[in-house]
Amino acid sequence: MDGFKRFGIYVVPEGAFYRAGADWLGWDSVAGRAVPQPALSGLPVEVAAITATPRKYGFHGTVKPPFRLAEGTEATGLDAAARAFCATRAPVTIPGLEVRRLGGFIAIVPGEPSAALADLAAATVGALDAFRAPPSGTELARRRKAGLSDRQEALLARWGYPYVMEEFRFHLTLTGRLPRTGSGATRDILAAHLAAVLPAPFVIDSLCLMGEDAEGMFHLVHRYTLSG
Repeated sequence: MDGFKRFGIYVVPEGAFYRAGADWLGWDSVAGRAVPQPALSGLPVEVAAITATPRKYGFHGTVKPPFRLAEGTEATGLDAAARAFCATRAPVTIPGLEVRRLGGFIAIVPGEPSAALADLAAATVGALDAFRAPPSGTELARRRKAGLSDRQEALLARWGYPYVMEEFRFHLTLTGRLPRTGSGATRDILAAHLAAVLPAPFVIDSLCLMGEDAEGMFHLVHRYTLSG
């Protein structure tokens, strides 16, 4: 665990759903290796290009965004704290998932908002925040380039990320930013490609500690069962 430069807490699916998502992105974060990507006909841009940005994170839904360890903390302590936290939390059930255009990219999202999932995410962010080092000036500037609201700016200052707490929107990213032209076709192709593996319901019964290696690729460190 000490070889990673950042850590994050993610929802990482399992089974056929995970396999399809990992193959699409070209990176299996559980196995820690690159995998061949599918050849889907009709895509306006080749798969390797439109997945280049999300590939390094692997197929996942962010719960606590990636962070560097705070001074005086260690990865083993983060592991123990995450394990203890997950032992107090119950699984969350999402009735269904959909492939949608989300801002400038395409992602898999819940078919309807989930208060239970939002609560789990907020609790995770707070419970493990003692392990998070403050973001650097460069990191803050990069976040602010998106044009944050006053509330998002306050969340960035408090939690190191603007899209947490009430700004949290769970999603499993499938592409980087796309030009508007062709994005609808890409969404339709991906929706058809993934239709058979989208779970209904989608049960989130674990959270995963992920580590970023020196090349910027994320790997599964530990999977913790939500057993509360």
